Amino acid sequence: MKTKIFCDIADLKTIEYFNKKTIVDGFTTNPSLMRLAGAKNYKDYSLKILKVCKKKPISFEVFADNPKEMLEQAYEINSWGKNVYVKIPVVNSKGIFMGSVINELSKKGIKLNITAVFTFEQTKKIFKNLNKKTKTIISIFAGRMADKGKDPLPIFKKSIYLTKKNKNIEILWASTREAYNYTQAKQLNCDIITMPPKVIKQISNFGKNFSTMSIDTVIGFLNDSRKSKFKI
Repeated sequence: MKTKIFCDIADLKTIEYFNKKTIVDGFTTNPSLMRLAGAKNYKDYSLKILKVCKKKPISFEVFADNPKEMLEQAYEINSWGKNVYVKIPVVNSKGIFMGSVINELSKKGIKLNITAVFTFEQTKKIFKNLNKKTKTIISIFAGRMADKGKDPLPIFKKSIYLTKKNKNIEILWASTREAYNYTQAKQLNCDIITMPPKVIKQISNFGKNFSTMSIDTVIGFLNDSRKSKFKI
């Protein structure tokens, strides 16, 4: 089974670049990435992205904090394009599970990306609220777990086992920190991994001879020492 690679970015030029690359199967964004990209008007900027990314799946996140406004934003975002996945946080800022939002949108056949998932219990609650005929991504934040000393692999194993018989429900490895995470995701049969552009470029070096890497590393140190005219 192939683990699809999504690029986690909102920068328009970067999306233009990776949209042409076969290694990238789709894109994920969030309000923080949109702000970093300089977006002033959320809808206008998203539509600019969709003029470039017309076919590959792309996720745009709601930024409301209550169910009613989340639903309003979700319906609007869904109308922007057939390749759009509406990103819904698993909980709001008060820690309340957004099951009612997920349930309503899923029943309406709206493609969803449920984000900020950190536990298997959350995956189970999401799963119960899904229309299994509607395409859905469940984004589990592996990197942020690892940053806090938590092994994310058990959560992925349980979540993948839970959803494996439902072809419309995909598990996504989120908050990727290094290229090796791609190997881990593949070993788990994870459906998707989303990663920043820098890590995607690192994957192109997979399989490189370690002896050659030793030489390249030493050459880099040597060149920098010469440029700095170091002496002992």
